[in-house]
Amino acid sequence: MPSETLTARGWNRALLARQLLLERSDLDVVPAVRSLLAVQSQSAPSAYLALWNRLARSDLSAGGRPGVWPELDVAYADGRLVKASLMRLTLQTVTAEDLPTLTTAMRPLLRDRLGDARFADGGVARDEALAAAPEFLAELHEPRTNEQMDAWTQSRFGQHPTPSVWWAMRYLLPVAHTPTGGPWSFGQKPAFRATGHPMVDADDLDGQHRAEEQLVRRYLAAFGPATVADIAQFTVMRRAPVTAAVARLGDELTEVAVEGVRGRFLDLADTALARRPDPGTPAPPRLLGMWDDALLGSADRSRTLPPAIKAAVVRRNGDVLPSLLVDGSVAGVWRVTPHGDRHRIEAHALIPIATADWDGLEAEATALLPLLAEREPAPYARYDHWWDKHMPSVEVRLLG
Repeated sequence: MPSETLTARGWNRALLARQLLLERSDLDVVPAVRSLLAVQSQSAPSAYLALWNRLARSDLSAGGRPGVWPELDVAYADGRLVKASLMRLTLQTVTAEDLPTLTTAMRPLLRDRLGDARFADGGVARDEALAAAPEFLAELHEPRTNEQMDAWTQSRFGQHPTPSVWWAMRYLLPVAHTPTGGPWSFGQKPAFRATGHPMVDADDLDGQHRAEEQLVRRYLAAFGPATVADIAQFTVMRRAPVTAAVARLGDELTEVAVEGVRGRFLDLADTALARRPDPGTPAPPRLLGMWDDALLGSADRSRTLPPAIKAAVVRRNGDVLPSLLVDGSVAGVWRVTPHGDRHRIEAHALIPIATADWDGLEAEATALLPLLAEREPAPYARYDHWWDKHMPSVEVRLLG
């Protein structure tokens, strides 16, 4: 029997609390990323927006620590935070400490998804390519671009390999993206470097199981009560290994119910980690960046994204637009557009937004725009075509 029954609002507040969206946290960026498990980084600015929404602003005039964004720059540069292809087979920012465990947990998925097709297309057998892993890693002792690694692969295996060989190997080797400069630490053209961690031992089943169990624990700590389907959705792991990991965790987990939502919801039994705040806790407005994990962390997105507006927010190709979070739920989308000699945030309400919430969004925009101006005033301008194809707005306002 479930140990507790949550209302839909209580379920929402549990997610927001663990995603640091009920109030900005005083954590530094590295422990914050560890608390969140990972920060979606498919678009480089999104990691910066995610942490700006979750961490307290500093006051340098009062001797405070550096701002969130400079602190993130430094953490990338010194390697305490790394960007790598992990959960959902997309780019995630994680702590260097967590990278080996997450890589181990994701290894079977990466091998299955890659299969032998990409190696066969490139003219090199997977086992032959993996046997050359030490040579790949030696070459990656210094940062290398895709073009450089494609050229090296051809010189190593002969002229027949296509870019698909290096494409596959970069998912299977212990490598991460290395900062390349620019306003968001990483530019459009990635560079890679060996992490220094050993290759994952595909025959170490005990190690694999421990990594999967840790991933389940950390997911629940970061996202709140969830089903096996939710965990599988976030990781893109098959449900069978997730179910097996849940079974092995046994009494470390407890079962909860969510009113009006079907499914067996699991949470950590440790109440110090399993924050489930009062459903009446206020949730302040936020300007979420693209692909924010608060919207992507589960199979059932209804606790933060109303089904009626999902198609406008999550496009057919998977793009998840920058979102207006109001009372813990998406109420619209936003972009930055030029107006006269400055930029402003163009906010599109997809459902009605109350005056007090518009005031809160205005305050967020007023704080965010000067930070963007120092780096890239319109970081998501390349996605403006989604607005050009009609946005079903009920109201549009310029903020900031």
